[in-house]
Amino acid sequence: QVQLMESGGGLAQPGGSLRLSCAASGNIFTIGVMGWHRQAPGKQRELVAMITNGGTTDYVDSVKGRFTISRDNAKNTVYLQMNSLKPEDTAVYYCAAQRRCTGQYDSWGQGTQVTVSS
Repeated sequence: QVQLMESGGGLAQPGGSLRLSCAASGNIFTIGVMGWHRQAPGKQRELVAMITNGGTTDYVDSVKGRFTISRDNAKNTVYLQMNSLKPEDTAVYYCAAQRRCTGQYDSWGQGTQVTVSS
């Protein structure tokens, strides 16, 4: 079992920045791809960014050029650097991990609130 804990959410001004962190514990040797998802009120959860074991990344079009996902394997931590924030980025952000044996996001954090408002 993998446990994930997000941190770093909060309130930011439009155009501002936040960095989210996700620390993994438990059976971390089973983790493959990790990703950040977000869910705004009344909307479906969407995948925002993902990163593979080898460091390959991908992003949803709406955040390309503004968000950067990275991972520190020594710390078992994945990050999401969010720059040039917009009000539409407001959502609960969730960290998730794919188990290598399944290729699915089987482990989820509890979420951290990001609010972008003036």
